[in-house]
Amino acid sequence: MKLLGKILLGLVALVLIVGIVGWLSLRRGEIPWATLEARYANPKSQWVDLPGGIRAHYRDQGNPDGPVLVLVHGFAANLETWEPWVQRLGKDYRIVSLDLPGFGLTRAPEGYLLTPTAFDDTVEGVADHLKLGRFTLAGNSMGGGVAWQYALKHPDRLEGLVLVDSGGFPEKAQKGSPIAFKILRNPVGRFLLGDLDTTRITGQGLRSAFEPQPELATDAMIARYVELARAPGHKDIILGMMSDPSGQRFADPGQLATIKVPTLVLHGDNDLLISADAGRKFAAAIPGSTLIIYPKVGHIPMEQVADRSAADLDAWHRAKVRVAAKP
Repeated sequence: MKLLGKILLGLVALVLIVGIVGWLSLRRGEIPWATLEARYANPKSQWVDLPGGIRAHYRDQGNPDGPVLVLVHGFAANLETWEPWVQRLGKDYRIVSLDLPGFGLTRAPEGYLLTPTAFDDTVEGVADHLKLGRFTLAGNSMGGGVAWQYALKHPDRLEGLVLVDSGGFPEKAQKGSPIAFKILRNPVGRFLLGDLDTTRITGQGLRSAFEPQPELATDAMIARYVELARAPGHKDIILGMMSDPSGQRFADPGQLATIKVPTLVLHGDNDLLISADAGRKFAAAIPGSTLIIYPKVGHIPMEQVADRSAADLDAWHRAKVRVAAKP
């Protein structure tokens, strides 16, 4: 029996050692800003220093004399997610895309803590820096939440609002939804995931975002998400968001009803993260909204059905926003 006990203890010790060695081998440190900017900035990339020590990354592209679109990305993404629209709409529109604090190439000071209005303030800071005047604000997923909250706070700044698979209403986890969010909601999961190579988990999440076309999540795209998440300070901001949901603001139909600017709601009916019912709720709550549900499309229509979604925005903008803006 003593021999058996020693064997069992040895096996347990071996398993622990293998587990620890495996965990250590998967650990990944931060990637320097210079490296990330060399890989993911382009000649259109610009930065502006904002209050709170934020150095916001943005791109100002397209027709400088056209109507202005300001585009806000979703959780874990960056402004690159909007490039398909930039390519298709840039001839007619001035397009400003930006990275929020904790994402992309936007820098935050060490120990930075997100406030409930940090993302809204970033949009406002970039808009003021560029002296944009009135503009149409579009956001995807978490960025959609930023967009409708901005519309409530700054109604006079907007001439149009576009919500693309927008967050805001409470959602139940759907079958096939990204496992990364389940892990990040768990304290132990956040601890383990914080320093590990997240390539496989990120790949699963991106592939599910493009259902039923998971092949659209390329290796290069997955690498961009993984590497930008390893920017200095980003991990702490992202994990802080997931560990403290108290600052999350949910959509209230009564408040949404006060939004008066023309509003376009786009949503994929195969979105495994935010169901199409959320899009219907936004359209029902905001007076005069235009709702377009894309069949067999997932969470990122501006990438998955770039031609159609860009054309739909253009048609809506010409019919609703420019007509409303005429004296």
